[in-house]
Formats: sequence, C-alpha cells, structure tokens
Amino acid sequence: MSTSLATYISLPGHTAEAFEHWHEVFGGTLDLLRYADAPMEGMPFEPDPQAVAHVTLSLPGGELAGGDSMDGKDYPIRDTAYSLLYTVESPEAARELIGKLISGGGSENMPFEKAPWGDWYGQAFDRFGVMWAFSVESGEAAG
Repeated sequence: MSTSLATYISLPGHTAEAFEHWHEVFGGTLDLLRYADAPMEGMPFEPDPQAVAHVTLSLPGGELAGGDSMDGKDYPIRDTAYSLLYTVESPEAARELIGKLISGGGSENMPFEKAPWGDWYGQAFDRFGVMWAFSVESGEAAG
C-alpha cells in the first residue's frame, strides 16, 4: 500500500447522510461500513449497529473519510477554523459544485469570483455546516 493522507470528519450521528449527499454532489466512489457489518468481538464499547464505523469517498485528487462520533458530544462544525479546499479544473465546474451544495440545503459563504491573488475562489457551507472552499488556478478559463 502506498502512503496517502485523507481528511477525516466525525459527525454526530449523520455521517452516512452527509457522505451520501457529498457523493451525489461530487461523484466519486463511496464505501460505507456500519458497525452492524463489522465484527464486534473485542470492541471496547457497544456502538449503535446502524452507526457508521468507517466511510470513504474517493474523489479525483483525494479522499474524504469519516465515521459517526461515539462520545455523545456535539462538536461544533460551522464557524470553526477549518474548511475543505477543493481545487477543480474550471470556474464552471466550481460554480456547478457550489450550486449543488446550496440547492441541497447549504448556503453561500463567499461568492465565487476572481480573487485578489489572481485565482478563482469562493466558499459555501453545506447543510451539515461543513465549509467547502473552491479554487481554480488563474491559468484556467475565465468562465
């Protein structure tokens, strides 16, 4: 196996819904494992069998992974200091993805437009509170 790095998101009980939504928006390959589908012998806790043990969404250029949070805490998602940056090939592709996130219950955070540093850039929150930043290098079509 080669070395890789994936962003991991733990959501409070709705990880499956979030990853299925992101799969609809971005495409790629979705692989979801619930605790009911995994061997439970030797587990140090008893999770809900329908909770997500592990999920991956493989996209061109990277992988997003996650699982349902198990400690019962509701960690803040929206308005935190992180976001997911997705660099795509064209402004049109970025606008399409942003539109899908917004039409799926999200909201625009920063309009997608030519940024002061010359690239195209914008942000949208999805309906789960995750901020998606989109970037297109300035050498790409202006759209």
